[in-house]
Amino acid sequence: MPPLSPMVTFGAISFATCTALANAVAVTTQHVASQRPKGAVRGMSLALAVLRQPLWWLGGIALFGSLVFQALALHFGPLSLVQPFLISELLMALVLRRFWRRQRIVRRAWVAGALVVISLTAFLILSAPSTGRPHTSARTWAWTMGTTLLAMGVVAVLGRRGTDRHRAGAWGTITAVLWALEAALIKGTTDSIAVHGLGGAFLDWPLYAFVVIGLAGLAAEQTALFVGPLAVSQPCIVIFDPLASILFGVILYGEHWRSGTWSILSSVLTLLILCLSAYQLMMATPDTLHPTGSGVSLPTTS
Repeated sequence: MPPLSPMVTFGAISFATCTALANAVAVTTQHVASQRPKGAVRGMSLALAVLRQPLWWLGGIALFGSLVFQALALHFGPLSLVQPFLISELLMALVLRRFWRRQRIVRRAWVAGALVVISLTAFLILSAPSTGRPHTSARTWAWTMGTTLLAMGVVAVLGRRGTDRHRAGAWGTITAVLWALEAALIKGTTDSIAVHGLGGAFLDWPLYAFVVIGLAGLAAEQTALFVGPLAVSQPCIVIFDPLASILFGVILYGEHWRSGTWSILSSVLTLLILCLSAYQLMMATPDTLHPTGSGVSLPTTS
């Protein structure tokens, strides 16, 4: 496949940046809203208490905006380009913590955040992901979705036990994979709209599958935000989302990286550095979003 044109790459990266920023706003505001009534109410009363929080609705608006931006980004570029770029959400959320929540962020977090940006840029340059086939067979879709949902069901069962950090990690991972699958369905839907128009998309199944998977991903995200610290769930989401998206891009759309042993090895190495930097950023980020005046509370290992 020929490489992406500069204009197409610019469009994909621009909308991917907007998606990452909107996601950072959404997950931060909704986490604050979900934690305010914690311990006071349970069950349906808890859900209603969260819905009465203006910040939760602000997060919902940002989440809708991220969906629009993501659809536009995926219309321009492949999953392998757009989804890894969304990991920049981590650094954007760190900036929100510092200037909105007035948290004092340790130097190690800023260094890790800078490494995230540098390694992400290097990965996109070295891998040069390209588009693959525009359509996928129904059998491939069925096999991919069935296997994915079965695996996430197992993770959900395992995630019911353990510490708050363990459960947050499990549900963050589920959210990430469901969002990656949702992104693949968004791409399928936008391709259908481009060919058949908006009316034709309503006659094709990816639109409805996208709605179902999107709702499941939203429920998983809200669970991850409530059961444990944001410092665990958010990095799990933004790390495993691009990894799963790269896999879905290869399986469903035949996307591939720049060929050659050196290009592949360097791309894998920078992707590994990217994930390790994101992990270090997670470990240097406070567990809560409460303002801190003299330091940060680092995540515990229990």
